[in-house]
Amino acid sequence: MKRNHNKKLLFSIFAIILVLCLVLYFVYFYIINSPSNQAEEAVEAFYTYEQDGAFSESWEMFHPLMKERFEKGHYLQDRVHVFFNHFDVNTFTFTIEDSELIRNWQIEEDAEPLEEVYRVPVSQYFEGKYGNFQIIQNVYVTNLDGEWKVLWDYKKSETSTESEEN
Repeated sequence: MKRNHNKKLLFSIFAIILVLCLVLYFVYFYIINSPSNQAEEAVEAFYTYEQDGAFSESWEMFHPLMKERFEKGHYLQDRVHVFFNHFDVNTFTFTIEDSELIRNWQIEEDAEPLEEVYRVPVSQYFEGKYGNFQIIQNVYVTNLDGEWKVLWDYKKSETSTESEEN
């Protein structure tokens, strides 16, 4: 009878360990390592590079459509000039909000749609010679060949379209 009890105890322990492993697997692959979390981590990495003045590394995270817009050397000079020289800030802080999946997103009106992108709202906080200010921007990321790539939106807003028509 004691032998039977030991077998049941071992089976119960094994079953509990198996259930815990399945729960941990689910939590990791469907919550912690989800595409939306990976997208947010990519945006976090991009703005950490920018915050550290490592603009070469942040430029490397751009989607090819963004790299077409900014020659690398020009981007490096421009970012330093605008933020650090012109606004006279040493660095900035930023916050990232939760991502949202967007299907068939376009970087601009006539561009080929990207099947899946994640919109990640980013707020950058600066302290400079013109006072404290904040830039709020939706940043878009997509997985391209296993790497998360950053995009910015260049579609005309309704406000700018209305002002052009008047």
